[in-house]
Amino acid sequence: MEYVSPEGLRLDGRRPMEMRQIRAEIGAVSKADGSAIFEMGNTKVIAAVYGPREVQNRSQISNHALVRCEYSMANFSTGDRMRKAKGDRRSTEISLVIRQTMEASILTHLLPRSQIDIYVQVLQADGGTRSACINAATLALADAGIPMRDLVTSCSAGYLNSTSLLDLNYVEDSAGGPDVTLGILPKLDKVTLLQMDSKLPIDILENVMQLAIEGCKAIANYIREILLENTKQLEYRRGV
Repeated sequence: MEYVSPEGLRLDGRRPMEMRQIRAEIGAVSKADGSAIFEMGNTKVIAAVYGPREVQNRSQISNHALVRCEYSMANFSTGDRMRKAKGDRRSTEISLVIRQTMEASILTHLLPRSQIDIYVQVLQADGGTRSACINAATLALADAGIPMRDLVTSCSAGYLNSTSLLDLNYVEDSAGGPDVTLGILPKLDKVTLLQMDSKLPIDILENVMQLAIEGCKAIANYIREILLENTKQLEYRRGV
């Protein structure tokens, strides 16, 4: 199957280095301490943060905040509408990945003897769900006022038809070609997540990773704009 036309266009009309349209909304869950919806193309996820609050299991009390994460997919999020068992292996793995990625950013030492719970759910899946969940969680943490070293942002890139492609959708992601999911702290230039599905020659890998990094930085700029706009709206309501 041809994923990039001779004119350099992908199946959805994008250029190889072009991201899908991104959209975000803060405060989607009124009873959460922080929440956000994040969309990357047709992929849509929601994140809710509760905390910092008292540690529920006293045996886990420490001088650093305990970060917990639960990932799930809504039964209607994919076209097949198959029921997925709660606590399945894939969800457990992704929950761990998101938690570790978030922990690299959260200043847990400033919140001793407390816990932070992060819940992310995929409402609609069309590729890049892992990245969308990380981006949504970052916005929700910022909305909750959780202190962070930097905003964690994530994006994927792959290699199909001898072409590096940014921000894979489901059809491209399912093609079986090599792809990379990256998470970074953009201001610190630190990688917090790197996952690959197959091997790539080092020169191509460097190109694909650089493309993903550029995607992460573009998302970081967008998230900062959303947070700034939200701050301005709050100040306006308070008459500041």
